[in-house]
Amino acid sequence: MRTCPLRLGVNIDHVATLRNARGGSHPDPLSAACIVHEAGGDGITLHLREDRRHIRDEDVRRIRQWGRLPLNFEMAATEEMLEFALKLRPHACCLVPEKREELTTEGGLDVTRHRERLKEYVSRLKASGARISLFIDPDIEQVKAAHNIGADCVELHTGTYCDAAADQQAVELQALVEAARMAHAFEVECHAGHGLSYDTVSPVAAIEEIVELNIGHFLIGQAVYDGLGAAIGRMRALMDKARGQVT
Repeated sequence: MRTCPLRLGVNIDHVATLRNARGGSHPDPLSAACIVHEAGGDGITLHLREDRRHIRDEDVRRIRQWGRLPLNFEMAATEEMLEFALKLRPHACCLVPEKREELTTEGGLDVTRHRERLKEYVSRLKASGARISLFIDPDIEQVKAAHNIGADCVELHTGTYCDAAADQQAVELQALVEAARMAHAFEVECHAGHGLSYDTVSPVAAIEEIVELNIGHFLIGQAVYDGLGAAIGRMRALMDKARGQVT
């Protein structure tokens, strides 16, 4: 297949985490979104959680109204979030698993188990004009199930690969490769994300079937040292080099 450009979506949830730690309005997620735009990011990802632990409703509305970059709205498959998304009308919605006690998303959706419920959400969200992605583990059966219920995209969970010991990382990477190839065969757009850093991004970026990476926590953490624009710039350069698109 012909190598295509690789998009970078930046999750800015943890700008809000820092703001909420002290209260007030600083740092402002909208200001972070502006920096992402200036630094060459291709999209903004926001996860509005049930407990509003970081991003809040008004953050999402302001960034959607700003509109300089496509908004990828991560959401649990609940009636509350469905209602919010239908009013928001973002560019894309990514359905993710969510447990109240978890610190971060711990794994992918079990689409095979919850096929009928997820099919209903996919259908209703697509009717609003959004592109619908399902956050799944790199498992062939999950890719097939996502295709069967009408998802436009899958986002492969890269956390297991990123956290794997050196002698296991190649196995986890191969699982990502095979799942991405299956998605491509089904004409389902393939994204990937979770836990990616400067050290782990290149092998994933080199997978030709993956067209978008969504990266958040690492970039916001690295921004403490280097600034958000510089962190995005370095990540973008690593992605482009891995893709063979350095000019």
